[in-house]
Amino acid sequence: MGVSVELKDIDRRIWQEELEEFVPRRLFDVHTHIYRWEFNTDPNKDTGPWRDIAKTFPESNWDMLEQCDRLIMPGREVHRLSFGFPFSPSCDFEASNNFVAGQVRDDPKSAALMLVHPSMTAGYLDEQVEKKGFLGFKPYRFFSLTGDADQCRITDFLPEYQIEVAHRRGLLIMLHLSKRDAIADRDNIDDLIRLTNGYPNARWILAHCGRSWSSWPIEKAADNLQKLHNVWYETSSVCESDAFCALISAVGIDRVMYGSDDIPVGVIRGKYITFGYAWAYLSQTNHSMNLSHCNPQMTFTRYEQLRAMRRAAIKLGLSQKQCQDLFFNTAACLIGSVRSSSQKMF
Repeated sequence: MGVSVELKDIDRRIWQEELEEFVPRRLFDVHTHIYRWEFNTDPNKDTGPWRDIAKTFPESNWDMLEQCDRLIMPGREVHRLSFGFPFSPSCDFEASNNFVAGQVRDDPKSAALMLVHPSMTAGYLDEQVEKKGFLGFKPYRFFSLTGDADQCRITDFLPEYQIEVAHRRGLLIMLHLSKRDAIADRDNIDDLIRLTNGYPNARWILAHCGRSWSSWPIEKAADNLQKLHNVWYETSSVCESDAFCALISAVGIDRVMYGSDDIPVGVIRGKYITFGYAWAYLSQTNHSMNLSHCNPQMTFTRYEQLRAMRRAAIKLGLSQKQCQDLFFNTAACLIGSVRSSSQKMF
């Protein structure tokens, strides 16, 4: 199955003029989705919130991720941290996790995370990690036991006994925060301080710069973020350079890693925009602006993200070595460390 992605002149121009010299030759993408539409078990899925995925990307597999990267980042070697897509309200977790584990297996440098539900027992997590070789867990706020995906706390969708499994095995937790203020929310900060201190062997990755598409939540939380010594951050789908500047200034370049949010977000056309204390996705089809005064074409979300990362790198004066760390070295080192500690368990 091929990908429904094509290059336009605007994409070629942005890549050649802005990104080709900036993006290193080796990348470790720590936020990639592997799934099939059939894993969405909602009986009303064809009219549900994920229906647009089915139209364009009914499947995301390893070959498709490779095709996307070769097309929009030519000449790059890419390894990945992959996990399933969190279809809600209902998902076939077992089929999803089996599919991800099988797809990742052919690249020894890449790794898979297990999509988890808060109802899964510690014994089941242990069994699946041993059997499938997962290097950690991917919980999601949509599966919160409170039924409120927007205002739930971390342990509402990731119970402490699941965190204890990650701690005992030295595994990763890829966390997409809830709450309107995301990383700046007092409950989230308190929970992260308590949980990272209480389970210090678990390695946490906060998705989307701590779910901060703007700089203000990071700036507000900066003093507390410096206390989280077993926490890393990934950059996927964030399109504001100020957010990257705030994050790198707060936690250091050695805690930030590249992610794409593919498939599908990174290869669809549009970008995340911010205003006030809000953020939203602007696409080719969800606005009514008159753009006759300029070139109205949109490029890939991933290009908008990479443009923002480049602007932040220039503003902060990042060296070539620091950019290589951001895009590859930090993630490769973290994955290698987790793999080594996990293998010692057996």
